[in-house]
Amino acid sequence: MLITDEYRVMQAELHQNPSYGVASQFFAPIVDDVIKNYNVKELLDYGAGKCRLKDSLTENVKYTPYEPSNPLWDKKPEPCEMVACIDVLEHIEPGCLTDVLDDLQRLVLKYGLFTVHTKPAVKILPDGRNAHLIQEPMSWWQDKFNKRFKIVKHLEMDNGFIVLVKKL
Repeated sequence: MLITDEYRVMQAELHQNPSYGVASQFFAPIVDDVIKNYNVKELLDYGAGKCRLKDSLTENVKYTPYEPSNPLWDKKPEPCEMVACIDVLEHIEPGCLTDVLDDLQRLVLKYGLFTVHTKPAVKILPDGRNAHLIQEPMSWWQDKFNKRFKIVKHLEMDNGFIVLVKKL
């Protein structure tokens, strides 16, 4: 299971906040670099939020959003040349994480660019929990990625990391 019905409703409620689900726009220059340097023609935005990544990209690419909390974009996505999963994985319900990572493995045909925050979020869920349900160090995540992908590059940030992966 990728998301429970209860959490889907919570996420839909949070996405009503104009400042929630918009982090991908800040990573657009990095996504643009990967698109350009690896000659990527199609991109799946996994956990697309408000599709701000699409609006912020300068490189020409076929863009497909997947956002399970929005009925417009909640259909099971098809595998894609590149998958961007930005500011999503730390929000996944812990009991669903293995399925989500397996789904990402299914979807990445060539490259994946994932960002993960490892510290608490500012935002709180309607049920009182921190919006970052998973707060684990990079080493914990790397083990999970290494089982499914070849890590090409990673960059640590103050509050998390960015990782570029390649299909095994």
